[in-house]
Amino acid sequence: MTKRFEGKVALITGASTGIGAAVARMFSEEGAAVVLAARTAAPLEALEAEISAAGGRALAAPTDVSDFAAAEQLMAQAADRFGSIDVLVNNAGANKRGPIELYSAAELASIVQINLTAPIALSRMVLPYMKKRGGGAIVNVASIAGRIPVLHEAVYSATKFGLRAFSFALHEELAGENILVSAVSPGPVDTGFIMEDIDHVPDIVFAQPMSTAEEIAKLVIDCAADGVVERVMPQVTGFLATAGYLFPAVQKLVAPLMESRGRAAKEEFRKRKSEEAPADNAAKRSVAGN
Repeated sequence: MTKRFEGKVALITGASTGIGAAVARMFSEEGAAVVLAARTAAPLEALEAEISAAGGRALAAPTDVSDFAAAEQLMAQAADRFGSIDVLVNNAGANKRGPIELYSAAELASIVQINLTAPIALSRMVLPYMKKRGGGAIVNVASIAGRIPVLHEAVYSATKFGLRAFSFALHEELAGENILVSAVSPGPVDTGFIMEDIDHVPDIVFAQPMSTAEEIAKLVIDCAADGVVERVMPQVTGFLATAGYLFPAVQKLVAPLMESRGRAAKEEFRKRKSEEAPADNAAKRSVAGN
């Protein structure tokens, strides 16, 4: 079976857990060497070991992508180790849920720095490497929150709107350079980004079908392969979000129903989480006892 990224090098930010880790595993399965970037070293090193044990090539590169000097060093480190960079996946993300007055100006600005400024900067930094290779692909992980504003996630929504706009514009700008640019816009995904902060996630978020990290990772891989400008999951949620954005009056009418449905779904997820916790603790005690 042909591997779509055999001999290629993929740099993935936010690679320590969730979507980023799933993307790294899939690129490795497709033949790529993977550079794993995130702030925390331990999970990156564990993922590097896992991929290497499976016969892949990986490099754990702890990096704060909002630090431009560190990001430049990341690019150089990737090229030093594997020769160049063929694919960049901007997946690192941050959020502060709740009214903005709960947070300082600096905390809100940091969301913009991580979610929007860093992907723009990294996309610019990677271009010389891709042009030297004769092409490449940039995939930005956006969100359905970039299609319709989400209450109490104003700054997050703003960054994802901006990231989609940047992706679409850069897609056109680089069309003649053989560099593909895409956005992947998921709805809620069953990862720690939501599940570890479930009490603060707006109820309406849970009114939508929940995707897995692996499902979103597949969209990222497909975009890197064919350059489709945007993939959305679930598609029905993307359609409803666009309709709500275009027709705000309709959105206001259905919002209470969606929030009610979301509250019920959230309770189911909360119940599942509380049931899983004792089993996880028991497993940890068993391992510790051994």
